[in-house]
Amino acid sequence: MPYIWATMQSLFDTDGGMEALGPGAAVLRGRALPRGEALLAAIDAIAAAAPFRRMTTPGGFEMSVAMTNCGLGGWITDRKGYRYTGVDPETGRPWPAMPAAFLALAREAAAAAGFAGFVPDACLINRYEPGARLSPHQDKDEADYGHPIVSVSLGLPATFQFGGPKRSDPLRKVRLHHGDVVVWGGPSRLAHHGVLALKDGEHPLTGRRRFNLTLRKAF
Repeated sequence: MPYIWATMQSLFDTDGGMEALGPGAAVLRGRALPRGEALLAAIDAIAAAAPFRRMTTPGGFEMSVAMTNCGLGGWITDRKGYRYTGVDPETGRPWPAMPAAFLALAREAAAAAGFAGFVPDACLINRYEPGARLSPHQDKDEADYGHPIVSVSLGLPATFQFGGPKRSDPLRKVRLHHGDVVVWGGPSRLAHHGVLALKDGEHPLTGRRRFNLTLRKAF
């Protein structure tokens, strides 16, 4: 049986508190809920200009997660490697501008986690469907690791994995729900992190999908 989102009250519980994941890392439960519908509408508008696509890794494997971007630069992967580009390689046009709702949430969440003054210039948007996953990795393509990462969960719940700077470090499993925001920086900036395979289900706002916004200072 697929997971069925049954507790509608949780959609409107906008302050579930903060849970520490490690030094400089925390989950802000429900922090994005007041902006949930605006965030999803913005994703639709971005995808209309820069469609979701499943990118290929340098090793030639197609990713199970579909991606698009907004902001001054977009993160891409292909046979040439991982990098940021100012232009969408599929359309030849600049990536869509960063929506105000994305920027406001990122700044607010980062400040709540102890990183005041964060101004992201790039947002990677991941779309998960049942079975899609993201292997543990580090975010290392940014110019300055002094800025935190802000990750926003929308739609179906998922199991987030959060470890340490070494690939061999133990991975903590954290259940993330619609509206949860994870922030990590400082000593945890290069922590390995990933997402286990998404379980099937139905969410009232996203259907059988989960979206994740990863906001970064790339340049």
